[in-house]
Amino acid sequence: MMFRATARHPALILDDVRGAQKMLSGVARATAMEGSRHLTELVGAPVHLKCENLQRTGSFKLRGAYVRISGLTPVERAAGVVAASAGNHAQGVALASSLLGVRSTVFMPVGAPLPKVAATQEYGAEVRLHGQVVDETLAAAQEYAARTGAVFIHPFDHPDIIAGQGTVGLEILEQCPEVRTIVVGIGGGGLAAGIAVAVKALRPDVRIVGVQAEGAAAYPPSLAAGHPVSLDDPVTMADGIKVGRPGDVPFTVIGELVDEVRTVSEDELSSALLLCLERAKLVVEPAGASPVAALLSDPKAFRGPVVAVLSGGNVDPLLLQRVLRHGMSAAGRYLSLRLRLTDRPGALATLLAALTVADANVLDISHVRTDPRLGLTEVEVDLHLETKGPRHCEEVEAALRAEGYRVIG
Repeated sequence: MMFRATARHPALILDDVRGAQKMLSGVARATAMEGSRHLTELVGAPVHLKCENLQRTGSFKLRGAYVRISGLTPVERAAGVVAASAGNHAQGVALASSLLGVRSTVFMPVGAPLPKVAATQEYGAEVRLHGQVVDETLAAAQEYAARTGAVFIHPFDHPDIIAGQGTVGLEILEQCPEVRTIVVGIGGGGLAAGIAVAVKALRPDVRIVGVQAEGAAAYPPSLAAGHPVSLDDPVTMADGIKVGRPGDVPFTVIGELVDEVRTVSEDELSSALLLCLERAKLVVEPAGASPVAALLSDPKAFRGPVVAVLSGGNVDPLLLQRVLRHGMSAAGRYLSLRLRLTDRPGALATLLAALTVADANVLDISHVRTDPRLGLTEVEVDLHLETKGPRHCEEVEAALRAEGYRVIG
């Protein structure tokens, strides 16, 4: 099935993606595809991870940015380019511009993670911090383009961007020709649209499933309405897919060619990131882990072989710490308990000894003696423990009760 132009959408066809692939030869890496034994067992069919987190700049964004900037006229190149991004697109535009000898200016939110700001500068862009949210940053970049004549490089709403991202789809078919389902995260929609154009032209039988974070899921209501719908306040830890409105160009492609769009919770995103780190030894940002989150949430819904696209790995270390804690909690590997015991010398040491026998690791402990709720000889202890999973949590609590401790919360 070839995706051809109609009155509703632009003339984006397989040849555009193939042309982009030739253009990107020697620029973008053909990223690795790794099998996942854990996900394979869960899904009941082979699952492979397409590792765009190992792409240059740490995400797929270089592909589309390079193709878009390559297509500029000499006059446009002389005027320079401008972009707005909280991270991945910024770095893709910066590197692509440097490789092509084009001056680039990138607007980033004031609160953008410092490692992403530094990386964008190191790739050669002039970084300007403006606005508290991406919409304000975007407006500043567009005003700069209008004032200076610089070409605005949109992160997803342009045919050249989509063609560049579609080269991921061609690589998937080359690396896993037997694929039956491709699962990919969706923000504005450029990556999913590009993969769909390439894959459906060559293998119309392959099912393409898009994934959005529940708090930033603009595509389901937009597809239901038949046109892009804006969200008032998208909220998710997955900033790479935190987009309040679908792009006009990718929206029409996704409506035509993507078979299904699913949503995942923050807990599922955290668990997926943790799984990628622990089981696959891959550092993936929350947006990049969204396809894995979809597999974890409903593993029997996907016909295999399955390819899950890990779209990026640029995660701020501070966010990674928080997400890992959240993921461990979601996986039942933290246990919080409140105990009431007799206040006597050695009571706390005896409690800690009981936890050692139960093989629970104490992360934090609070020992409260002065509280009007307590009796004269009572003390209250708040415990935060690291465990091996939900069953171990039950075993630890049962062991404490068996030792005579009162668990009150």
